[in-house]
Order: sequence, then C-alpha cells, then structure tokens
Amino acid sequence: LKPDEKTCEDINECLLGSHNCRGGERCINTEGSFRCQREVSCGTGYELTDNNSCKDIDECETGTHNCAPQFECQNTQGSFRCKPRLQCGLGYIQDALGSCIDINECLSQTGPCLSGQTCINTVGSYTCQRNSVNCGRGYHLNEEGNRCVDIDECQGPDGACSGHGCINLVGSFRCECKAGYIFNSISRVCEDINECRHYPGRLCAHKCENVLGSYKCSCTTGFKLTSDGRNCDDVNECESNPCSQECANVYGTYQCYCRRGYQLSDTDGVTCEDIDECALPTGGHICSYRCHNTAGSFHCTCPAAGYTLAPNGRNCQDVDECVTGTHTCSETESCFNVQGGFRCLAFECPPKYRRSGETRARVERSDTVRCVKSCPANDISCVLDPVQSVSHTVISMPTFREFTKPEEIVFLRTMSPAHSSSQLGSNDIVFDILEGNVQNSFDILKRSEHGMIVGVVRQVKPLIGPMDLALKLTMNYVNAGVVSHRNMVIVHIFVSEFWF
Repeated sequence: LKPDEKTCEDINECLLGSHNCRGGERCINTEGSFRCQREVSCGTGYELTDNNSCKDIDECETGTHNCAPQFECQNTQGSFRCKPRLQCGLGYIQDALGSCIDINECLSQTGPCLSGQTCINTVGSYTCQRNSVNCGRGYHLNEEGNRCVDIDECQGPDGACSGHGCINLVGSFRCECKAGYIFNSISRVCEDINECRHYPGRLCAHKCENVLGSYKCSCTTGFKLTSDGRNCDDVNECESNPCSQECANVYGTYQCYCRRGYQLSDTDGVTCEDIDECALPTGGHICSYRCHNTAGSFHCTCPAAGYTLAPNGRNCQDVDECVTGTHTCSETESCFNVQGGFRCLAFECPPKYRRSGETRARVERSDTVRCVKSCPANDISCVLDPVQSVSHTVISMPTFREFTKPEEIVFLRTMSPAHSSSQLGSNDIVFDILEGNVQNSFDILKRSEHGMIVGVVRQVKPLIGPMDLALKLTMNYVNAGVVSHRNMVIVHIFVSEFWF
C-alpha cells in the first residue's frame, strides 16, 4: 500500500531479492509477480519453453525446412536432413540434387582388378582387362616389346633442338640454346629473344629491329649507322649534290637555296626556278620602257630610236640629236630636240613683220622667234591692226598617261605692272587661246607674280602621243573696253609617244 493508504504499488521482487531464480537464470519483474529467463539462448534448431528448458524444433513438422520436392524431410536433434525419395541401384550414388550418378569403381575402390589387369569403368559397373605394355613420354618399347627403354631425342641431323645444343636425359632431353635464344621448358624448344622488346631504348640510338637470334639497328632518314652498329651519325646530303644550286647541310636533313634571281620550286623543294622579274606585281616599275626576263636576272630596253639606256640600266634617257649632231636639219633650219627625236624648224615672220630681239611679251622657253610689226609707208590698215607682235616658241612634253592635276607648261609675262589696271581703272590685260586647243586640253589663267601680270597656260587633260599641235595664244591690252594692241604667241607642242 502506498503512503496515501489507498493505492497499491507493484513490488519489484528482482530488486528486493525475493525471487527464486536459479543460477544461469535472470530475474525479470512483471506486474504483481516476476519470471526467470535463461541468460544463454538455446541455439539454432531449439526453442525455449515456458519452464526455461530448450526443446528441439521439428522443422519437418513446422515446414521451415528447405528440402526440394524430390527429397523427404527427416527431423534430427537441432536440425533436419533431406533424404532422397528415389533410391539408386547398385553402382550408382545420389548427388546433392538427388540424381543418381555412376560410381567410378576404378577410382573408388582399391585394386578391384587382379594384378596385371587394368580396371575400365562402365555405367553402373566396371570391367577388368589384361594389361598391354604402354610406354610413357620419352620412352618406347624395346624390340621384344616387353620393356620400355629411353628415347635419345638428340639423335638425328638436327636433333630435337633444331640445330641448338641437345643433351639427352632419361625419359626426356634438354636444349642448350645459342645466344639470342631461350629454352621454353613447356614447349621444349629454343625460342628467339626479342632484344628490342626486352631492352627498349638501350640497344640502338634510333630504331631497333629484331632478327632471329639477334637484333639489328637502323637509323632514321638523314642519318647513317656508325661502325659500332648501334649509333647514328648525321649524313651530309650536300656531298651528293641534291640541290640544283646551293645546299646547306642541317642535322638530319638538308636545305636547298637559290642564287639571286631564282626561287625554290614548290614541287620538289630542290630545283631552282628562274624568277620572272618582269611578271612580278612590281615588274611594271622595274624598267621605264620594256623589261626582258633572262635566266636569273632581267634587262631593260628603250625604244629603238631616240633613247638610250641610263647608267642605272633601268631608265631611258632622251638622246639630244641636236647636241650629238645626229640630226638631219639643213643649214637654214634650226634643230629642236624632242622626247625620242628632233624637229627641224624654220620659222618665218609673216608679211609686214620682221624679226626682233626686243621683247615686250616674253615666253619662258628656248627656241623662240619673235616677229614685230613693220608696216610699209602709208599702210593705214597695217598701222590700225592691233596685233603688234607674233612669237613662235617650241616645247616638248611626254605622254602623261596618269594625269592627276593640271600641269603648267607656258608662262606669258607682260611688261605692264600688275597694279596698272587698278590704277587706271579701265586698263586690263586679257589672255586667250584662239586655236589648237585639242579637246579643250589647255586653259590659261591670269595671276600676279613679283608685281607683274602673268598668263599661265596649263594642260588640264592628258594627251596621248605622238602628236604635234600649235597652240595660238593672245595677250590683249584693253583700254576703256577696246583692245589697243595685241601680242600673239604660237606655241608649237610636240607630244612624244612615251612617258619617261
């Protein structure tokens, strides 16, 4: 009874020691009582009963066995066994699966046959057969056929070792293999040793090739085997002249080079092919006129007449026939050199004009003839004619095929100051082109230079020669809107065929 004198509390007999469990048993408290339990289990095949004793489990009865259908379960203490339902006859035995298999009496029994007989197993039984002489490996019957004697395998031209050393043994033999071979005790033959595989990288400097009983070293391309048969030396391929021109030996190979004016062929890398300098992208600028390719070089030429090759061998220089005296002008003609030739000139003054050394309007070119007015007495029309002078001048120019900007070719200088027009107000100088302006290839500008008025004649379009033309220019002095006098300049222009 608890202290409240109302509630009942369970007594733990195991703690109070008021139980009666025996040695080897353990006390387990229960509600209102206790029980004793064995401390050691019963083990496989047994179960614990209520009175703490171990009882055998009948697996056949409980159905916890694993016997196959062709077996019958038979209980044993702590286990069970499967007993075959099928019973095998004499000469057979059951295997683990219950099947009947033949018994080999010749192996399972000791001497089932008499001496001198051989046991031969049969299905379910055996037979005994009289022995015949059977010699093992390495032996053969003697001539009487009743005894085995040793076979000498080393007899014969090559013996059993195929040319290697052979040592006969009782019932066997052994081979003494030559160098480079090893004896295989299983196949009993001398086998080649692959030295290249056994000693990789240690026998040959470059390549190793196995041969029977030995090995052979070889070298990669560009090398040759040295006298020791193992190392490799570089081959100087240039000694055999493989290149068409220059050869440089390098380690393991060689390199071909070409002399100036040649290039190495892309096909074989050894042949030198001529470089066509004239066909190169820059070939058009090598020679000023015409380029001729030669083996390993080139040479320039100039037009057949009127030019000579410059000292640099590339440019063409005009031949001044007037200086060299190779012209054909008469004594009454003046020789004027032009690009690639010359002209014989004989300028005559027109009627009512005479030659004069005086110059009021000067043309800055050589070979100039100036004719001034020389009127006869009482020739009023001549006096009133505003043309005061007629000048002839000659210039030579090349063909400008690449024309990018206007080219100033003639300068007409007057004697009048540039400020005269601004001072007088009504005075002016007007420049004009009257004739010869082919395809409007020229124009004329007026500008002031050093206090003087200058007329500048410009070429504004290309002219393709050969071409001869006469450009008639005028300088008009205008006073109060009226031309007071006029100077005429005729520029004879000779355009050459070429542009150098």
